[in-house]
Amino acid sequence: MAARKGLGRGLDALLDPYMEENTGKKPGVQEVDVRLIDTNAQQPRKQFEEEALKELAASIRQHGIVQPLIVKEQNGRYLIVAGERRFRAARMAKLETVPVLTVDYDEAKIHEVALIENIQREDLNPIEEATAIRFLMQQHDMTQEEVAERIGKSRPAVANALRLLQLPQPVLALVREGTISAGHGRAIAGIADAATQQKIADECVRLGYSVRALESRIKNLDADKPKKAKKAQPALTPVLSDLEEGFRERLGTKVKIAGSEKRGKITIEYFSEDDLQRIYEALNG
Repeated sequence: MAARKGLGRGLDALLDPYMEENTGKKPGVQEVDVRLIDTNAQQPRKQFEEEALKELAASIRQHGIVQPLIVKEQNGRYLIVAGERRFRAARMAKLETVPVLTVDYDEAKIHEVALIENIQREDLNPIEEATAIRFLMQQHDMTQEEVAERIGKSRPAVANALRLLQLPQPVLALVREGTISAGHGRAIAGIADAATQQKIADECVRLGYSVRALESRIKNLDADKPKKAKKAQPALTPVLSDLEEGFRERLGTKVKIAGSEKRGKITIEYFSEDDLQRIYEALNG
């Protein structure tokens, strides 16, 4: 299988150490009883479309499994590293054995290969991909840069994927199900509070916003908020009004007094460093 353009390290690169023996030939692929094969609980892909599995099962009945499953042997059983979809379809096709290639991966490499296989096949929805990336980072102490390098994506692409996981569960479900796109989800993730995120997501579905229209709608959210009326400043007493005018004449600049005759503040404006120095000298003269 050819790697998708832009994926710096595909499955072929990851499997290089196992694809050649001292003779330079591919190792033998063995047939294994399907009853001895276990699925990986940490498989990034959580949803398998029934209709697509039936189509693959029909193909397998006719042509067999062209590409072997990648597995790791554990105590006489085999854990799927890559190929769970083929395995499920094979069982649906009533196969008793399937071809496997056994590798000796640690846990981190198992997760990495499973993630890359699904990314290359474009099998993961955006939430599954983001969840798998977060799992790699948390379980194996990887940075965004390290994960990006391992799966052949840019660091911003990884960061954008992870942003989706900030969404509330109902909005996550909309992205997971394809009701709204990852682009919609990232735009909604930029909203500060969950209640507004949910409101805008529902509105997006109802009105069929494009990503650009949604971004424009989010930019205008502040316009929807009722503006707070500015508190009217109490009128100055005649005494304070005269003092304010006196300050203006003495300092030759804008002066504003706010408050009462017992307590308040004086604001003196200046418009250059020389102006500030002049006011200072006037106050101390």
